[in-house]
Amino acid sequence: MDKSVKDIIGELASVNIIGDAGRKVSGIVFDSRKATPETLFVAQKGVASDGHDYIAKVFEQGCRAIVCEKQPADYPQDACIVTVPDTHYALGIMASAFYGHPSSKMKLVGVTGTNGKTTIATLLYRLTTKLGHKSGLFSTVANYIGDQRTDATHTTPDAVTLNERMHQMVAEGCEYCFMEVSSHSIVQHRIAGLQFDGGIFTNITHDHLDYHKTFDAYIKAKKAFFDGLDKNAFAITNIDDKNGQVMLQNTAAKRLTYSLRAMADFKGEIIESSFEGMNIRFNKEEAFMQFVGKFNAYNLLAIYGAAVSLGFDSHDVLVALSSLVPVDGRFEAIRSNDGKTAIVDYAHTPDALLNVISTINAVRKESQRLICVVGCGGDRDKTKRPEMAQEAVRGASLVVLTSDNPRSEDPNDILNDMKAGLNADELARTLTIVDRREAIKTALTLAQKGDIVLIAGKGHENYQDVKGVKSHFDDREEVRKVFNI
Repeated sequence: MDKSVKDIIGELASVNIIGDAGRKVSGIVFDSRKATPETLFVAQKGVASDGHDYIAKVFEQGCRAIVCEKQPADYPQDACIVTVPDTHYALGIMASAFYGHPSSKMKLVGVTGTNGKTTIATLLYRLTTKLGHKSGLFSTVANYIGDQRTDATHTTPDAVTLNERMHQMVAEGCEYCFMEVSSHSIVQHRIAGLQFDGGIFTNITHDHLDYHKTFDAYIKAKKAFFDGLDKNAFAITNIDDKNGQVMLQNTAAKRLTYSLRAMADFKGEIIESSFEGMNIRFNKEEAFMQFVGKFNAYNLLAIYGAAVSLGFDSHDVLVALSSLVPVDGRFEAIRSNDGKTAIVDYAHTPDALLNVISTINAVRKESQRLICVVGCGGDRDKTKRPEMAQEAVRGASLVVLTSDNPRSEDPNDILNDMKAGLNADELARTLTIVDRREAIKTALTLAQKGDIVLIAGKGHENYQDVKGVKSHFDDREEVRKVFNI
């Protein structure tokens, strides 16, 4: 599709234009290596490099349409140069305009918070599909256009990819789209220009402080998503989280709440729980769900509330929800032939690990031991490392500390950071095995009949990132090898 620069930038304020804005382009790029005579190049300041430094190179490649924050000193006479205050924000607005505002042609719901985003977004996608509607999904695990799956590289893709895929969703007849909205994507304006019909807040705990620097900045990033919703949208928040009401303070959207403890628009109550699932009361209706744990009860409440807010019948929603199963790597149970149970979960924050351990301990019998295998990722928030180890030893009989994705760091340094949070008695119940494969094998071998082994941190991931090299590694595959199933 070809569009003029003028049409693409039409919704931007405070622009300065040099040259012919009637020039037609067939695409928008922000990677200088992809700039061609047919594209519009957007120069962005990144963490590692600045696109403005490559404008001269872009001109050499024949590109003649540029959007930037600082006008270049030299440029070809036939170039069209558009200067804006913030190219990150501008890219979202322009990408939406270029692809014909696809988010306005579907019901788009965003899910934000520290934990639960993947489960909620994915199950909303599966729920609406089961109810007979074609839907799209953007999640940490995978993206879907109808039933067409593509692997995800980011929790929330860049603005061009988002709009391009939404355009494809519309073309494929999708009526709904569900999206994980990360704090990074909010701050970086990747969702600028999107028209959301609803937003869901799950919870917020310490995470990504390597990026946001302070917890207050992290909270403000999440809140900015709800601040941007319009009066025709709905905003559903978990009021059992102490920051749940904060999210809705300045939103123009319809405010709705969910809770397991207090009066709310969507009130839940766990009636009975086992490793097979839970009987839950949703407002006044009761249903059995194939999910375990209070954290999943919150997720299911958020899904129920969003589906009802989208106009689905509450009874139909519960019937469909009762047939769904957990998302890959989210409290995924694997049982051996000799009575051991392994649970693979993505829990990679202290709060998420606490939730999973508490869930297991609430269901397991006194005779069943809990063994926990856990690590922390490299090049990420170091403050949570001792907290992760502390949560593990508080709730488990035995803990095996191991590598997660060490990335550029020495895994021994990461494990030492984790052990720094433990006292002598706690260290006595802790093994340290750097090799994750050996750690999993050791934990499963030490387990006896009836014991539960929690393998936390990687969940659905099928790789391990060591020194910039991603090698195939899947916790679930390792479990099945040891269990010989």
